Amino acid sequence: MSSAIKKTGLLLIGLVAGMMLSLNFSAIAKKDNIEAIHPLPIDELRTFAQVFGRIKSDYVESVEDKKLITEAINGMLVGLDPHSSYLDKDDYKELQIGTQGEFGGLGIQVTMEDGVVKVISPIEDTPAFRAGIKTGDLIIKLDDTVVKGMTLNDAIKLMRGKPNTSIKITIVREGETEPLVFNLVRDIIKIQSVKSKMIEPGYAYIRITQFQEQTGENLAQAIRTLFAGHSNDMKGLILDLRNDPGGLLNGAVAVSAAFLPENALVVYTEGRSPDAKMKLHANPEYYLRGPDEDFLKGLPAAVKTVPMITLVNGGSASASEIVAGALQDHKRSIVMGSQTFGKGSVQTILPLGNNTAIKLTTARYYTPNGQSIQAKGITPDVPDETDSGDDERLRESDLNRHLSNGKKTDKKPESESDKAAKKPASNKKNKKNKNKNDKAPVEFGSEGDLLLIQAMNYFKGIKTPVSEKKSDETDS
Repeated sequence: MSSAIKKTGLLLIGLVAGMMLSLNFSAIAKKDNIEAIHPLPIDELRTFAQVFGRIKSDYVESVEDKKLITEAINGMLVGLDPHSSYLDKDDYKELQIGTQGEFGGLGIQVTMEDGVVKVISPIEDTPAFRAGIKTGDLIIKLDDTVVKGMTLNDAIKLMRGKPNTSIKITIVREGETEPLVFNLVRDIIKIQSVKSKMIEPGYAYIRITQFQEQTGENLAQAIRTLFAGHSNDMKGLILDLRNDPGGLLNGAVAVSAAFLPENALVVYTEGRSPDAKMKLHANPEYYLRGPDEDFLKGLPAAVKTVPMITLVNGGSASASEIVAGALQDHKRSIVMGSQTFGKGSVQTILPLGNNTAIKLTTARYYTPNGQSIQAKGITPDVPDETDSGDDERLRESDLNRHLSNGKKTDKKPESESDKAAKKPASNKKNKKNKNKNDKAPVEFGSEGDLLLIQAMNYFKGIKTPVSEKKSDETDS
């Protein structure tokens, strides 16, 4: 047996080394400026081969080579950060479907935390949102299957499925003494990326729920409709990015470009490879996919100057943070709400062949003024004064193995929940949390939306920096 294991180990070392050499030489052929090949970690590969051989010979049941190699790849990627992962055929297909804005499922943005699935945010107008699933909920069982030990992709597969089929979700929620059970019916999740309306004469409201392939075009259409016949008397515009988990980068650039001067810097990225260093500007080159006509061309001129407030919260992540940061740095918009999620890392989809791929973190996002978004987020100009409880929300910096901010001098501001964590817990606080959990989710943009009311009051009572700048220019 020992001889067989040694042979297996030697063969595997040769196989892995050959694969790595092949990948490295392939990469060198594609990149002129790549660094020289790093020496292969022979000792570590030998250990890997020994473990592989022991599993093949001694594990209680026979295991296919494909499964072991796939799990090893999963382990390499999952161990890096919360957002890198291996995408098999089904996962790769699901990712492509998700960016198109329609799929069968429950409508939950999730991550993996300590072996269980943690809810980042429910998506509006979905079964999960209507049932009362909340940010921070820990999903411990899906039907009768225990989540502990699953990969995130496997858990997502169980939650997705054919419309009108049901699933029982068991969750643990802070402030509750017993697990909560939700019986949900899957639905076609058609995410309406852009919603818009006139709140009252002179005040427009645009909400972006997720950045998809058509988000830029949908936004342009909404702007034209809202401003039609009102360009001269528009007094304010509210862009709502709350609970927007992000999405496609070109969508974020398109949304920013709609409100910023042409060629203004929207975001830049820094990574190890030359391809990971990018500067994206408010220019069709950076948001159009292919030779399509520029959908932002000919927008009403007033959209570039109308006083503007951008609403954010702890559920605003990734692409929505890019937009908020760009508008804030260029002093185009007041940012109002609470600290954003802090997901400022770039995931690149790298196809591997056979319809599989890896999603690999390759860079960090930086706002035009050079602030890293990662594990920090965007700090609002005007804090949320509505006591929404958003400071208690899960954020990127709370996730295990989260990527650092990248700047030693940048520290995440201490939130109210951080301060409260230093104080002894009280029955009063637990009661307060429980009351918050009992509340039905507020529909953003509705009459009961307190932060929206705060924004409207801000418009009517205080000049925005945009208005002040226009006044200064007139005086000069």
